[in-house]
Amino acid sequence: MELAENIKETVQRALAEDIGSGDVTAALIDPNQTSEASVICRDIAILAGKDWFDEVFRQLDESIKIEWNYYDADVIEAGATLCTLSGNSRALLSGERVALNLLQILSATATQTDRYAELIGGFHGRILDTRKTLPNLRQAQKYAVTCGAGKNHRMGLYDMVLIKENHIMAAGSITKAIEKARELHPTLQIEIETENLEEYAEASAANPNIIMLDNFSIDDLRTAVEQNEGKSIKLEASGNITLKNVRNIADTGVDFISIGEITKNIKAIDLSMRFSKPN
Repeated sequence: MELAENIKETVQRALAEDIGSGDVTAALIDPNQTSEASVICRDIAILAGKDWFDEVFRQLDESIKIEWNYYDADVIEAGATLCTLSGNSRALLSGERVALNLLQILSATATQTDRYAELIGGFHGRILDTRKTLPNLRQAQKYAVTCGAGKNHRMGLYDMVLIKENHIMAAGSITKAIEKARELHPTLQIEIETENLEEYAEASAANPNIIMLDNFSIDDLRTAVEQNEGKSIKLEASGNITLKNVRNIADTGVDFISIGEITKNIKAIDLSMRFSKPN
């Protein structure tokens, strides 16, 4: 799905969930009243989600005007005013929570990704996301990862073959699984998970596009990188990666470091919308 279409559908679902049959509290406000508001960021953050925020108010009232002081991927200082809004008071109130929810979640994803990316700056490897995303926000969070200088892994189960432990067990062996994947999906990239150097060696002989090195020690990561030298296979480190150890992992020379935390273990950025006196 194209990103623009995804944004529209995501916002539609979020508004339907929140407003339902109607905003009974906003109904207290004169339907013709207009207001001005501003969004304040209370944390240091990387901004992501501007288009989702805008789409909330576009769907509620196209006449609402939003003026942004920052753009996605910008570094935001605590206390900064992200944007100002003006328009129908009811629409501003009804969209406030959904718009802030999306903006603070996506900015949190970008911010956490940036923390990891900054730590491995200067090394060869890149930070990858995973499928461990919040429900119905897969494409949105993967966009946010790119705002934080990360790189997207596969979008879902359809655009890349990723053979994991249970697939290998069912197929009979690493070699058989890779051969079958190549037979069925000749145009897709093939990645396979390995858990030790013996499995890595078997996988390397079968020549997939990427080999995942799951929970390898630093020494074993270095050994795999050395043995992979001169080959076209990319190596991806995965499993129990934290801000404390990511730099040591990058120092081994792996191509990718995949981290589920950047999309699933995030703390929303603290945002608030302040209204001025109604017009």
